[in-house]
Amino acid sequence: MKNEEQKLVTIGGGSGQFALLSGLRDLEGIKITAVVSMVDSGGSTGRLRDELGILPPGDVLKCILALSPHHDIARIIFLKRFIKDRRLQGHNAGNMLLTMLSQYTGSFPTGVQALAEILDAKGTILPVTIDKATLVAELTDGSRIYGETAIDIPRGTQREKIRNVFLVPHHSDSISVYPLVIEAINGANYIIIGPGDLFTSIIPNLIVPGVKEALQETTAKILYIINIMTKFGETHNFTGLDFVRKLEECIERQVDGIIYNAEKPDKKLVEQYMEQKAEFVEIDESDGWWGNRTIYASNMLDIAGSIVRHDSKKLALLIQEIIS
Repeated sequence: MKNEEQKLVTIGGGSGQFALLSGLRDLEGIKITAVVSMVDSGGSTGRLRDELGILPPGDVLKCILALSPHHDIARIIFLKRFIKDRRLQGHNAGNMLLTMLSQYTGSFPTGVQALAEILDAKGTILPVTIDKATLVAELTDGSRIYGETAIDIPRGTQREKIRNVFLVPHHSDSISVYPLVIEAINGANYIIIGPGDLFTSIIPNLIVPGVKEALQETTAKILYIINIMTKFGETHNFTGLDFVRKLEECIERQVDGIIYNAEKPDKKLVEQYMEQKAEFVEIDESDGWWGNRTIYASNMLDIAGSIVRHDSKKLALLIQEIIS
């Protein structure tokens, strides 16, 4: 088994999945399939979705760039935003190209495959669904927030906690998983969930009908990468245990392992994050609740630019140790 190619499926979206894939890209002996959330509604992505009725390209584009061996130059070109033309202003080149490829081929997944081919992406990128939907959050006071962007950026200094999130289809009675996603999960050796915003990047994948059931039936090991910091409006006051409990509540099964950054940012940076009501996520490994879940704790902190994130290379090296 050690000499065989390991099939890894990542599930997520946003900058967290970009960081993970950027590290996994350079590992030998693995085959990567990235399953990507389809509820992004902000910025250029949101405008394209509203104006042209397409699936949101932003998170998929990040995955393609992360898996490309030309990622450095590709990010400069494909993330460059137009400024001169009034209609194009604010859009980036990658989103526009992916949109045009999807419309020309008549299929969003085919457009994704074509752009991945242009950039020699190492792996496969799959939208979790090709049905258009809006993410809705139900709060503990019974109120509801519509749209990923509105959920992601709370207004004001206080907001009730999120009780649940669900998807509302745009043009049909239901939403279904993209079939190749189930095929990838069934054939995987390891499934890696996260890192990323729990309610807007992770759970939107897991609540697509068919995904939870596939995760319950798979023989693959499921690893969950816990976020380094909490996020106000989503995971305020969460401990590591809270993250795992909410995830397992969603998929109705236990994960096999938890990947956790044990290195705390320096005091000054922690104080900066506290101004945004964000705190370092702690794990008490002595808590009996963990049972037979394996905790893989390591120092994987990257604070370049005073932004707390996982170090892509250190995260990938830890995953390589786990799977080998």
